[in-house]
Amino acid sequence: MRRQPEVLLTVHYESISRQLGILLLTLALCIASSLFWAVLYDPMSTVYAFLSASGVTALCGGIFWWLGRHATGPIFRADAIFLVAVSWLLLGVFGGLPYMFDGAFTNPADAYFETISGFTTTGSTVMTEIATHSYALHWWRTLTHWLGGMGIIVLFVAIFPQLGVGGKFLFKSEVPGPITEGLKPKIKQTAAALWWIYVAFTVVETIILWGLGMTMHEAITHSFATMATGGFSTRNGSVGEFDSAAIDFVISFFMIAAGVNFGLYFEAIRGNWKRALKDKELHVYLLVVSIVTIIITWNIRGLDAKHESVFDSLRYSLFQVAGVITTTGFGTDDFDIWPPFSKLLLLLLMCSGGMAGSTAGGIKVIRFMVVFKVIYAEIYKVFRPQSVMAIRIGSSVIPREVLSGIMGFFALAMITFGGASLYMTYLGLDIVSAVTSVAATLFNIGPGLAKVGPTQSFAFIPTSGKMVLSFCMILGRLEFMTILVLFLPDFWRRG
Repeated sequence: MRRQPEVLLTVHYESISRQLGILLLTLALCIASSLFWAVLYDPMSTVYAFLSASGVTALCGGIFWWLGRHATGPIFRADAIFLVAVSWLLLGVFGGLPYMFDGAFTNPADAYFETISGFTTTGSTVMTEIATHSYALHWWRTLTHWLGGMGIIVLFVAIFPQLGVGGKFLFKSEVPGPITEGLKPKIKQTAAALWWIYVAFTVVETIILWGLGMTMHEAITHSFATMATGGFSTRNGSVGEFDSAAIDFVISFFMIAAGVNFGLYFEAIRGNWKRALKDKELHVYLLVVSIVTIIITWNIRGLDAKHESVFDSLRYSLFQVAGVITTTGFGTDDFDIWPPFSKLLLLLLMCSGGMAGSTAGGIKVIRFMVVFKVIYAEIYKVFRPQSVMAIRIGSSVIPREVLSGIMGFFALAMITFGGASLYMTYLGLDIVSAVTSVAATLFNIGPGLAKVGPTQSFAFIPTSGKMVLSFCMILGRLEFMTILVLFLPDFWRRG
């Protein structure tokens, strides 16, 4: 039988170019917002730096838009996949311009790493002297968190409904987790509703932190980083430098809140409180936070003068547990000096992450719940092989395609984790630093242990290592499939 010729290039590049142009023009406006702080507090060199960064981004955005100006109609699934991947590449490049122009970095790999860490809400940093940088740069640094937290592509979908079917895929790619229930059927309204909830939380936290003694600039930037579960701070010593129990507990509360599925807040606003409160993943998430906090409080009490009282031990334990399970990465204590038992618990929480549909990174609580259900079902079949058990979370039966996706996710996560860890050891990192540097970036956590611990930075890692870790951050943020599908030959052709 004669083989049919392949039709290449299923991606519609004019449509992609138009949407990328709009994205970069939006990014240019976001960069320009830093000028407010630059004009108020920074030297003219910083003003010129941000004007230049915004101008270059706007120029390139205009070129992309012009090239795709004749594109009409919606974009489709293949286009959306390609758009997500290229968008993240360009966000790292153009989002890094303020760092380069303002003199924070001379190595483009450092600027790219810091920017991707911001947009993916990872919070890993290559900065060594954070407090010395300009007000405008701190604003931009934490704004990348805030935009990436709910997903800049979700905002993109909320504003530009012409994306059609492709818009639904963009939304799915940017709201992490296998299950999102109780949301409006129209994607534009859903994205807009989630953003309004996100904004409301940010405003409330900002007002509280300002009232507790932070400057308005610090209150806004730390609220950006908290609600995005990002972890960038304006201080070298992170939140711990404020030395305030009240600030610690407030940020702990909002970190935990940011780790909750935003769809549940949407349900509550609509009056479905009971449905939201009955969510099984919510119960497990809050239970894990409570139990681990209590255990670590007991384990670190009396460690030194700082942890002498139960209150102080609870304060530091809760903050670090909340910061790690939500993958925020803020710090008030150097948990690298904690007992091995507590450090191992935190390492396990790093992999767990928050709830599906939250701004948190990690594997997500719901996936672990499903995996444990599958394990139970397989063990049960050992003595009753004829039984057929549906995998349920609450009253919902988990579809087979979701189960398959979760198993594939775990397999890809472990393969990527192992391969990247091996490469980091090849670059000369010790095993603990190598493994936790990959865990911290792949699961969008921020700090690791040893040389990449909570009081350290990633600055010492060679350029190639920073690029590998940057790729890990993007893979983790987009949960693997959206990026890896681009490496399949069949994606680029129709038979």
